[in-house]
Amino acid sequence: MHLSLSTVREARNFLCRYLPRTRLIPAASLSRLVGANLFLKLEGELPTGSFKPRGALYALHANLGRRQINEVVASSTGNHGAAVAFASQCLGVPATVFLPDNPNPVKRAKIAGMGAKIFEGGADISDAYSRAAAYADAAGLYLINDATDPDLPAGPATIACEILEELPDADAIYVPMGDTALIRGMAAAAKQISRKVRIVGVQAERAPSYWLSWQEGRVMPTESCRTIADGLATRIPDAGNVEAIRALVDEVRLVNDDQMLSAIRHLLFEEHLVAEPAGAATTAAVLVPSGPLPTKIVLMVSGANIAPDILRMAICDNPFRGA
Repeated sequence: MHLSLSTVREARNFLCRYLPRTRLIPAASLSRLVGANLFLKLEGELPTGSFKPRGALYALHANLGRRQINEVVASSTGNHGAAVAFASQCLGVPATVFLPDNPNPVKRAKIAGMGAKIFEGGADISDAYSRAAAYADAAGLYLINDATDPDLPAGPATIACEILEELPDADAIYVPMGDTALIRGMAAAAKQISRKVRIVGVQAERAPSYWLSWQEGRVMPTESCRTIADGLATRIPDAGNVEAIRALVDEVRLVNDDQMLSAIRHLLFEEHLVAEPAGAATTAAVLVPSGPLPTKIVLMVSGANIAPDILRMAICDNPFRGA
């Protein structure tokens, strides 16, 4: 994957018309616990509650500059769908979003609230994508595939620019890893800006397809991806994405559902922040002992759209293991 800083700067110049710069804040409680200087990048502050509008907006904008688009289509577990719906509102293009069965109700409501047409069906995101692709192909519509769209990673790449402008001496950035658009964009930009920063991907233990693929150097699909972290629930990796993360990502960590629940609870009670499981995955990764940590670490809190039942589990059912 080649993503030039000039393209990322172009994306920043465009996105600032629609999106605020998100905060990078010190995480005092986490720093005390792990003995390193930890900072949180709060992408839940964006209009749809996750980092996803950065990529969806820029991808739709870039393609509108090339051709007429009468309707934009997406498949999603929720956050990407909301981002496409938001982008469609901003740029005046109707949107249709395909979700798997039983989607996160908070995310579904956001998609519906922004006027997108919704279809539900299928066991997971792979099933939803198949239906979205068939719908788009039949009518010649633009499908923004979060996993493979070539323009989309320039959007999340802008996050790395914001981080390294504020914290140029960061040693590591921990990034949730689902379909990999976030980590591919951020890593591509970060590696061109800083010679020392390490990029650490964090994936769900029950959805480890990209972790397995990163280790093996080839596509390693899994039979299922049943995790509370719907934003990390990828079952079938893309070969090009595997090649990219092998080149760009320094380490990949796995966290389990209980660890993400504990991280959600810690962020809520100690840092007064709401995070969905994927957004709390990076916090879970540093709270699980695994040897010495770098001195200065940024944790991506990628989204805040937590389903009510998951929030209840984190608060009521899961003992706090963060301290």
